[in-house]
Amino acid sequence: MVFVTFAHAVDQGAVVSERVKKLTRAVKWTSVAAIPINFNTYHPQGMVKIGDVFFVSTVDIRKQTTRYAQLQDGYDRDTGEGVGHLIKFDAKGNLIADLTLGEGSVYHPGGMDYDGKWLWVPTAEYRPNSHAILYKVDPTTMKATEVLRYGDHIGGLVYNTENKTLHGVSWGSRRFYRWTFDNDGKVSNAGTRPEDLRVANRSHYIDYQDCKYLAGKEALCSGLNMYQQKKDGPRFALGGFEIVDLTANQAIYQVPVELWTDSGLPMTYNPFWIEPTANGLRAYFMPEDEKSTLYVYEAEVK
Repeated sequence: MVFVTFAHAVDQGAVVSERVKKLTRAVKWTSVAAIPINFNTYHPQGMVKIGDVFFVSTVDIRKQTTRYAQLQDGYDRDTGEGVGHLIKFDAKGNLIADLTLGEGSVYHPGGMDYDGKWLWVPTAEYRPNSHAILYKVDPTTMKATEVLRYGDHIGGLVYNTENKTLHGVSWGSRRFYRWTFDNDGKVSNAGTRPEDLRVANRSHYIDYQDCKYLAGKEALCSGLNMYQQKKDGPRFALGGFEIVDLTANQAIYQVPVELWTDSGLPMTYNPFWIEPTANGLRAYFMPEDEKSTLYVYEAEVK
């Protein structure tokens, strides 16, 4: 496996940031590959590509959550049942390794990031305002190390390689969190109450599903939202990209991604990865559950 060095990752991130900021609705995304995945992918959430190897966080839902008629202990639903996975596979869609993440009711991995050494993967209860375990995973050995347990649903992580800070988004990406580390690599503000640490996300047109650190204290997030003209009418799913300033906790560039599967799922339905090409950007998407396809698109950016 070829690893991306810190300096190379920052350089690539800066290029991606510059080029994403040139994307408009008029930019044409061209399909360059559709690779069938040769194993059960469950419900994919986050994606990282290292060299020609892919990592996807995903949840095997064994029992769906059930909503309560009214709030119980602050929750709107039960925990359901499931098993969290971090799956490693090759560029032909063949399984290499499968790591189980979480414990008990904490079984839902989320969006993930890579800092040049560690994969950063959150795993949470499958309900808002709940609990999460944050992990860092060695991509070679597939060994997970618990970093933090926290009192909210953390649905995605970004590691700021320049400031050495960890950033999380909550259920529906409605809240931002920022954790710092001491000289021993321990989270220095782990004891700060969620209500004292969180910052509201002021962007509302999409919910982030997966985020990646770029450079210059920016992250690129992908996601979607469902829109409905009438309460009982059809729902329309719109996906997009947002660049978030991690210092201000504010989206600074937004662009829709008008790409859908044949069944109508937005390409940004869940996991994504993006990298620069000679003339633009190459994006990888895996929106479908269980029997997934890895879709690869390129856009020329001038």
